[in-house]
Amino acid sequence: MATVNINSEVTDPFYRYKMPRLIAKVEGKGNGIKTVIVNMSEIAKALSRPPTYPTKFFGCELGAQTMFDFKNERFIVNGSHDASKLQQLLDGFIKRFVLCPECSNPETQLTASQKKQTISQRCIACGYTGMIDMRHKLTTFILKNPPDQDPAATPTKQTKKDKKNKKAVNGEKKDDRSSPEANAQEQMAAQRATGGELTAPPVVETSKNEDDDWGEDFSEEAVKKRMEELSDAAKQMAFTDDLEKTQEERLNMFYKFVELKRETFAGGGDKEVVAEAERLEIKDKAPLILVEALFDVKVLTQLKQHRNLLLRFCHENTKAQKYLLGGIEQLVGNVHKEELLPKVPHILKALYDLDIVDEEVLLDWDKKVSKKYVDKKISTEIHEKAAPFINWLKEAEEDDSEEDEEDHVEVVYSNFEKVGQQEVPKPAKAAPPQEEEDEDDDLDIDDI
Repeated sequence: MATVNINSEVTDPFYRYKMPRLIAKVEGKGNGIKTVIVNMSEIAKALSRPPTYPTKFFGCELGAQTMFDFKNERFIVNGSHDASKLQQLLDGFIKRFVLCPECSNPETQLTASQKKQTISQRCIACGYTGMIDMRHKLTTFILKNPPDQDPAATPTKQTKKDKKNKKAVNGEKKDDRSSPEANAQEQMAAQRATGGELTAPPVVETSKNEDDDWGEDFSEEAVKKRMEELSDAAKQMAFTDDLEKTQEERLNMFYKFVELKRETFAGGGDKEVVAEAERLEIKDKAPLILVEALFDVKVLTQLKQHRNLLLRFCHENTKAQKYLLGGIEQLVGNVHKEELLPKVPHILKALYDLDIVDEEVLLDWDKKVSKKYVDKKISTEIHEKAAPFINWLKEAEEDDSEEDEEDHVEVVYSNFEKVGQQEVPKPAKAAPPQEEEDEDDDLDIDDI
């Protein structure tokens, strides 16, 4: 297997710190396409990091879902990704979370403190100790899955029988509440042992706990009502538990929910999807997941098909519209670049014509090339392809503004002009000067 230097900036072929070159295999097609990192376990071993860390780093950088199959050692990133691109991202992970900032040696150890919400790094080679930059999304995952914890280990549930046996070993009673029959038998045994006269055991009245039964009404309606109450309580508990999860976990839950409900959208299932997004408190980011779950190379047709669903999220919601454009960037740049990059202006025009994305949001999106969803180079290509549509949109906006100005021109025929808030008469044009009649007009110069 070919190896490369862990520190990509070192070109020395005899550099002692090596790792296997990343091997990626693309599986599936359409919405189910995914990239399997075949040798992630070997790479992680060379880096002294859990294999989940670099895999999750890929997901954060590419804006894609990740999956881990520890049993079969399969580490998966959704979408189609080249091995060379993933190798570059791996170099970024190594610089951030492996190499020592002082000596650039990869012999470092991470320690996560959940109490302080910090991750410290210690270099075995030079003795450096410092904190990791906590601004990257991966740090949240590391805090929840510290390096000293085995990610493949799953805690086994203790059965009731095990708990009872444990109590018995510790000398505790198996049941704190002894039954009346057991008390009576113990009393009779004690009397036999002392030779005393046997007496009838006392009658012990047991009281019913009202909370332990469902009352005396077993009619169909009563049973149904009680089941609904229990169901509502269970839902409330599940609702609380889900909101305690991280946003990324809630987005994964929403993705799976959309996958299950995608066949029912035509029959009103889109309302359930909106309700689920609101329940998980991710309504603004939901369009990002919808693009990943619902769209492929036939995106132009699928936009019309799912217009109502997208409008439920994007209507008068600029945040959701921006996330939708981010999802389109991921779809074009990371999944179906060859097929969809030439169609970028058509996709944006479809979003505009279907009233899913507002004109102001599209113009604002064009102002800045962002690397939030895709690589900056790919983002630049997408913006270049979108230029004809954006220019058309700007020209249409200018034409509309000129027409509005022309519509507001009024020709007023009036002898008054406005000064502040008052109208004053315009000064009349001065009449041409008339020659004054003088008494001496008839005087001739020759008479003088």
